[in-house]
Amino acid sequence: MVAAHRPPGTGPGRRTFLRRGTALALGVAATAALPGCAAGTSDGVGADGRVTVELWHGQTDTGRAAIEKLVAEFNRTHPGIRVDAGGGVLADAMLQKITAALAAGSFPDVAYVFGSDLASVARSPSVVDLTETVGSGPTPWNDFWAPARAAVTLNGHVRAAPALLDSLAVVCNKKLFRDAGLPLPRPGWTWEQFTDTAARLTDRRRGVFGTGWPGVGDEDTVWRLWPMVWDLGGDVIAPDGRHIGFEDVGEKALGTVAALAGDRSVYVDPKPGSEQMYQVFASGRMGMVVTGPWQLPDIRQAGIDHHVVPLPSYSGRPVTISGPDTWTVFDNGPARTSAARTFVSWLTQPAQDVRWDVSAGSLPLSRSTQALSAWREQEARTEGLRVFTQALTSARVRPVHPAYPQVSQALGQAIAAVLIGRSTPAGALRDCAREANAALLIPR
Repeated sequence: MVAAHRPPGTGPGRRTFLRRGTALALGVAATAALPGCAAGTSDGVGADGRVTVELWHGQTDTGRAAIEKLVAEFNRTHPGIRVDAGGGVLADAMLQKITAALAAGSFPDVAYVFGSDLASVARSPSVVDLTETVGSGPTPWNDFWAPARAAVTLNGHVRAAPALLDSLAVVCNKKLFRDAGLPLPRPGWTWEQFTDTAARLTDRRRGVFGTGWPGVGDEDTVWRLWPMVWDLGGDVIAPDGRHIGFEDVGEKALGTVAALAGDRSVYVDPKPGSEQMYQVFASGRMGMVVTGPWQLPDIRQAGIDHHVVPLPSYSGRPVTISGPDTWTVFDNGPARTSAARTFVSWLTQPAQDVRWDVSAGSLPLSRSTQALSAWREQEARTEGLRVFTQALTSARVRPVHPAYPQVSQALGQAIAAVLIGRSTPAGALRDCAREANAALLIPR
């Protein structure tokens, strides 16, 4: 997803915000803090010696309640630090808020920043390098899942702490499979089997679709295609950094999308957030949906007897995508920076991480969290959750690159054009490559 971690059943899709397009004017994020502004006039140390840390957590409803409980516990157990969780904005508007705050020189100590936005935000010299913090932290750095580490690492430096982890898999409606006389898919299945199954599940007379795909052209549309690209040997950005890395394989991946559209087996969601797509699935009128662990509570609440299976592939090898988010620390002087480092290190420890994961519907950041009895109990009572956790071993992340939003926007338009039959895979890929390659040539 993707506030960025808005739990199911509390409003627009929880991962809407993570997957949205981020083609914004990001240049001002690189602006240095202006001297004399609010952020730099106080080191946050009160008369009693207590340091105040300003947190913009971006959460709402259940997620907000979870983070506020954790903050309250931290404040009780760390008498020299007080974390103020009252400021900020919902996570879907965090990039704009942080961008403006950096330009004004008045910014928080810690903010919840989407992984896809980190490269742009980290261009600011006010973003604290956390390489030493995570290297000497209580949770060994290599204990964090590889996607969590990759999402916060830029040019060999750790620019934020992991905050959220997820993965994509396929959730199936068992009743619709039985009605169609189809066996449930098994790990190792292929995209050809997926499209064939979607066609056989579709019953237009009853308003039943085989599957769904977000059709707005935003990041929600895009990130489902990256596992196909990676499985075919491509990448988001080529090694030279000046071209997209999927010109050779993108047409085949878009061909799978075109096959779904040609069979009329795919429900194309016309609105941001995928809410309509998920509502169709929850109403029992969609056989398969590609989604993440955040959707499982809604599916269970809807009474859908479901089965979770890893994503299909072209090769038969497992591959998926994770969309991690981050706790980004900003420099408001030595005392506040030190206190902020202490807070994010504490927050990512397994004892705190597991409470956040269970409350807010994400996956464990580290193998140590995964091993805790609280997480094992969560997996045992949540049908299919273990599949998402196991998928982390094959998960990759989008590159931490300042031009990624433009690449995503170009590919999103291509996918949307194929979904509605406005373009062929070859034509859509040509348009995408022209726009994305131009964006990659712009100095940053």
